[in-house]
Amino acid sequence: MRIEKIAILDEVTARIKDSDYCFILNHGGASVAKMAKLRADLRKVDSRLLVVKNTFLGKVAKEKGWSEEVNAMLAGPTAVVIGKGEPTAVAKAIMDFVNDKELAGKASVKGADYDSKIVDAAMVEALSKVPGKDQLRATLLMLLKEPATRLARVLSEKAKKDPASAEATADKGGDAASSSAEPAAPATEDKPAEAAAQ
Repeated sequence: MRIEKIAILDEVTARIKDSDYCFILNHGGASVAKMAKLRADLRKVDSRLLVVKNTFLGKVAKEKGWSEEVNAMLAGPTAVVIGKGEPTAVAKAIMDFVNDKELAGKASVKGADYDSKIVDAAMVEALSKVPGKDQLRATLLMLLKEPATRLARVLSEKAKKDPASAEATADKGGDAASSSAEPAAPATEDKPAEAAAQ
């Protein structure tokens, strides 16, 4: 192998090894514009696209210790998507690319190295439908705020329907306070009749 090819292989291997995941896809001979859009979408989720030769990826697979299932993926035009962090948004960007009308029947997902396992295209598609951390966080915040929001809505609607109820409640509370605050009449002792006669 020539020095240039060895250098490329070493770089590809190093990048894949350093990645948290490696999605493998058939780019279907997509146009430069389509590939540029995919790269832009992937950059937004901290990942990148590498077009690689199947022979190179086969050597990487051996170094990474991937199972033999990956051998079936090493045919046709191949690209890998690598990166760090949350893979769900990455999987979604990939599925949006392969489902593009212009690439129908051409581009496809072959599989992925995910969580130290080789998974098939169906698993990648399922992963793309899992809510990401940001979406889960937003949903959780909404659920936490819901009880307080619902209570405020009920009180607001009640006040609109019966605006005097609050005042009536306040008046009743004031009357009760006033009556309880009135001082009691001083108690008087009745003198015995015999003491009065003296």
